This record gives sequence, C-alpha cells and structure tokens, in this order.
Amino acid sequence: MLQPVFPTRLRGRAVWRGLLGLLLLALLLAGAWLWRDYRGWTHAPLAGLPGAATLEVARGSGYAQIVAQLHHAGVPAAGARERLYWRLLGRELGVANRLHAGEYALTPGLSPRALLQRMAAGQVVQHHFTIVDGWTFRQLRVALAAEAGLVQTLPGASDADIARRLDIDGGKPEGWFLPETYAWVKGESDYDVLRRAHAAMRDALARAWATRSAQVKLADPYQVLILASIIEKETGLGSERAQIAGVFLRRLALDMRLQTDPTVIYGMGERYDGNIRRRDLETDTPWNTYTRAGLPPTPIALPGLPALQAATHPAPGDELYFVARGDGSHEFSPTLDAHNRAVRKYQLRREP
Repeated sequence: MLQPVFPTRLRGRAVWRGLLGLLLLALLLAGAWLWRDYRGWTHAPLAGLPGAATLEVARGSGYAQIVAQLHHAGVPAAGARERLYWRLLGRELGVANRLHAGEYALTPGLSPRALLQRMAAGQVVQHHFTIVDGWTFRQLRVALAAEAGLVQTLPGASDADIARRLDIDGGKPEGWFLPETYAWVKGESDYDVLRRAHAAMRDALARAWATRSAQVKLADPYQVLILASIIEKETGLGSERAQIAGVFLRRLALDMRLQTDPTVIYGMGERYDGNIRRRDLETDTPWNTYTRAGLPPTPIALPGLPALQAATHPAPGDELYFVARGDGSHEFSPTLDAHNRAVRKYQLRREP
C-alpha cells in the first residue's frame, strides 16, 4: 500500500520556513548591529588625529575628495567600513553636495557628524587681527605683513596706492583705520582686513561728527580725525581725553598754537630716537605744532573710539595748558603763569 507524501512535504516546507526565519532574524540582527555601530561611529570623536589640526577644503572639491583629505590627515577613511559609513552619513545629512570650501578646525572630540554639519554650515576657522589704538599706518602695515596666513598683496604698494584703492581723499591713509579686532578666514588678504578697518572708521567718524557737541567748531569730520589722533597720542588715561580735547579746541579758537610733542615726533619720522630735544621743537615740518598754527595736515596715528568721542564731546573748562606729571597723568592750567609753575614742578629737562 502506498504511503501518503503530504505530511513529508509539509515537514519539508516547515524546515525551509524555519531556515528562512533564521536567515531573516540573522539579517535583522546584523542590520541592527550595523546600524548601532554606524550610529556610534557618527557620534564618536574622529580617530587618528594627532591633536588639534585643520582641514583646508579647496573650491570645487567633491565629497569623495574631502573624505580622502581626511584620510591623509590621519582619520581612518580608506577601509571598507569607513568608506561605507562616510557615504551613509553624507546621504543621511543630505550634505554630500553642499559642503563649503574653507579651513575647518579638526578639534579633539569632534565627531564625523559634527564635522559635516560644520562644513555644511560654512563654519570655517576664524583668525583675528587686532589694530592697536595709537598705531601709525606704518606700524599697521608692518603688523599686517607679519600676520601668518593672510594673503599678502600690499608689500609692494605705496601708501598713496592704498589710499587710491580705498578712495581716501588726498591720498593720505594715516588715521583712516579703526583700532579694533577683525576676523578673517583662510584665503582673505591683507587688503580685505584693511578695507574692513577703513569702512569701520568711516562709520565711526560719521557717527561722531553727527553727534558732536556745540562747542566743537571744527570745519569737517577730517579735522575731528586729526584732533582725535593727537588726543590718542597725548594720553593713555581715559579720564583725561575729554579734558585734553577741551584744551586743544580752546587754543584753536584763540588762534594759539597747539604745541603738542606727538605732532613733532610724527614729523621727525625715522629721525626720532626716543628723545625729543629743543632743536626738534624748533625744526619746522608740516606736523610741527610749535612752528605752525592750527591742526597738522593729516592725523598722526590711528585714533580709537574713545579718542573720537573725546574730540567731539570735549570737557568744559578754561584750561589752556597741560604738562605731563611723569606718571602718565597731566597737570592742567588756565594761565601761563600757572603752567610755568607746573612745568618747573613736573617737566623733565630737555637737552639743549
């Protein structure tokens, strides 16, 4: 008698279903492990970095090129696992085709996810350059030339060339750059920083001129810039700036010569050796306010915001003279007799 085969077929199908179920379970477990490993990798700190480093991405670089750059920087990116994960991360974030060129910080603790998000947002490394209150334009040029990383375009240009490029009237750039700290990024030039500093000074000077007090009888904003530069060089004490501005403005109103040493020093140029002598005060230059009346023809330094504020908001009073005490402060006097007494008391003797 023939035995029925139906139960055998059923048993065979059950075995196959069991095997298929085991295979699917294995795939699910493998997928879960892979996803967990991938997620952990995206949030873990970048491996292989020697410490703080940077990644410079050139314009036109594709996603694969950027990943290759990371590998050359020490980040594992050439293995099958890493190549797969970098591709998955680029697709997950949707950034593979919109990463910005520039310089990026590979700081300790930075994860692959955070790096790609930073690059997609264009959060490039920002460097900082500080223009110091009271620098001359010559000192500013020297400092810009020494700033590592800035593209150097100005060393061969004259001051007049720079003034023309910035549309500075009269071709004299002295004074026209606001002392502040300016951010710059890789690929920018010394001229880019200079242009921003010039725009900042134009804005600051315009605001100072528009809000000047009624006692400021200067002819135009440029005269404010000149006066502010003299105030900047005369004192480092914030409490004295407005008082010194008042002295100078009163002397100008009375047609008295300003007789301020910093203008003489500026006119001496490279001849100045740290000492100012009587013969220097008597040697005429366009900036010598002992030999010439009125303001000098140009600023003598880069005035900061406090000096601009003092030049346009001088302190009231009747003082016409001041002399250095030797401690950084000054003695102010309303009359020549009082001033002469202060000079005898405080002033250092000048070499004849």
